[in-house]
Amino acid sequence: MQTALDPHAAVVSEASGGAATLLTTADGQPLARALARSSARARRRAFLLVAPLLLFVVITFVIPIGQMLHRSMYNAGFSDNMPQVSAWFQDNPPGTPIDEAAWGALAADLKAAAENRTIGIVGTRINYDVPGTRSLFTSTGRKARDGFEPPYRDALLAADAKWDNPTLWRAMRSASSAYTANFYLAALDRTRDDEGSVTMVPERQQVYVMLFKRTLGLSLLITAMTFLLGFPIAHLLATLPMRKSNLLMILVLLPFWTSLLVRTTAWMVLLQQQGVLNDIFVWLGIVGPDGRLQMIYNRTGTIIAMTHILLPFMILPLYSVMRTINPSYVRAARSLGATSWTAFRRVYFPQTL
Repeated sequence: MQTALDPHAAVVSEASGGAATLLTTADGQPLARALARSSARARRRAFLLVAPLLLFVVITFVIPIGQMLHRSMYNAGFSDNMPQVSAWFQDNPPGTPIDEAAWGALAADLKAAAENRTIGIVGTRINYDVPGTRSLFTSTGRKARDGFEPPYRDALLAADAKWDNPTLWRAMRSASSAYTANFYLAALDRTRDDEGSVTMVPERQQVYVMLFKRTLGLSLLITAMTFLLGFPIAHLLATLPMRKSNLLMILVLLPFWTSLLVRTTAWMVLLQQQGVLNDIFVWLGIVGPDGRLQMIYNRTGTIIAMTHILLPFMILPLYSVMRTINPSYVRAARSLGATSWTAFRRVYFPQTL
């Protein structure tokens, strides 16, 4: 009776002379190659299992963000609709005087854009860099329907003297390329000067960097406050018996069962000048009737409301980690002579991070 051999079983065969051995499968294939092939099949099988999730992430997350990043530096509104003057900018380096050929190309493009009803797109693109110029393009476009006669410079300046503005021509040169970094520069309160160097915008227009700093500062402050409030609560929940811990956990989860709109409205009722807290302060004599505190629609109200909204999101992760920390570590540190603060700082706290 012949016994079937397992094709994956390893067989030791000696090379000629008996100096080296080669592990092979029962069907004579090298064992290393068979293991590599089996491992590749396992990896392919694992990849196919996660492929739907990966495809979902790519479609709903990676592609939209990629499109957003592409649009943040791509705008062909001017270059596509003003081809002749864009070509002149490409053929002539920065600093080249604006000659009659450039004026003629501009006049022809304005006429074509007006006829194709794309003059608004062109004006909107330049208006990003030079505010107030969209009306210049639309008004000149209406006059360009009948065409301009040479000399084109005089004809365009007769239509509107603003066409002789060097800043406008510099903006059109920048917009002649579909790809631009001007949007990122504007987000950082910067622009390009007449020489093309990056400079700060006038002080009265510097708003974005200030808002970034203010947002970052508030985020750090609210994070610190939620941590200071949430850490002891999470520690209490993790150390209490399960019965009491579950009862207190209901209070932590209660905000999730209440609409965000309801919670925001409740804070408005509490913090407004005629609200509950101000009434209590007046009753206690802390403030006078005419000195009620402004605690809403300002930074104070933002900090209070956001700390309350985000506090459960700090408590729950800390609680889940603290439940897994073995209390014997702290007891061992105390038995070795560490103070309560030292045991907390060097043993317990690092494990919660």
